[in-house]
Amino acid sequence: MMFTSPLFTIAAAPMPFRYLCAVVLTVAAAPTVNSAAYVIPMVIFESWISVLIVVLREFLVGMALGLLASLPLMALQVAGERAGMAMGFSMANVMDPTTQQQAGLVSQVMFMVGLWFYFRWNGHLLMVQAVVESLRIIPPAGLSLMPATDMAIGEWFSSLFYMAARMVLPFYCAILLADVGLGFLARTVPQMNIFVLGLPLKVALGLFVLMVAMPLIVEMVFNQVEPWVEFAISSATVWR
Repeated sequence: MMFTSPLFTIAAAPMPFRYLCAVVLTVAAAPTVNSAAYVIPMVIFESWISVLIVVLREFLVGMALGLLASLPLMALQVAGERAGMAMGFSMANVMDPTTQQQAGLVSQVMFMVGLWFYFRWNGHLLMVQAVVESLRIIPPAGLSLMPATDMAIGEWFSSLFYMAARMVLPFYCAILLADVGLGFLARTVPQMNIFVLGLPLKVALGLFVLMVAMPLIVEMVFNQVEPWVEFAISSATVWR
């Protein structure tokens, strides 16, 4: 979970620090396992293959928790990319300090604001609590790598694009109205250079819509934080 969730995969954090956080989280969560009700079968330690299978299974559970629970932040990134393209910022990419990759301006702004509020709402504590809860629901030391049932990945992808579409819809509507207005202006005043006027107008309109819609987008993210943490835990139970 420490290496897949966008909350903890900030490139500025040194790799030894991430390993240290993972070890500390493991040590803190280990006592929550009910050792009286669950006994690890000793047959696991008879070969390296069985130990490797157990390690991979726990890695898959943590990866599922980290990725599936981060849907609101990923929806912010997708919506920011679409909004930036609508505003004309598709060619203006900058280096994202969190991932050390090229990202759009609007996408980076929306993601950083959403990430700040995610920490403000103790989303990182919810992720840690999800790890502890997964140890109770999914006992460790299982020998099954393949999920027993469907993980509802299709529902996750559909919800991702649905949430991103809801976030970016105000930008599309505003830019569409601006294009219609510029079209009427081009027909009534042919001498005016619409291409020179259109770009700064779309940028200014997009920034205004971003200022107005950002509180609503933040509230939408807030309402989706806890449900998707619960969804990640329920999806990870396929390795029970």
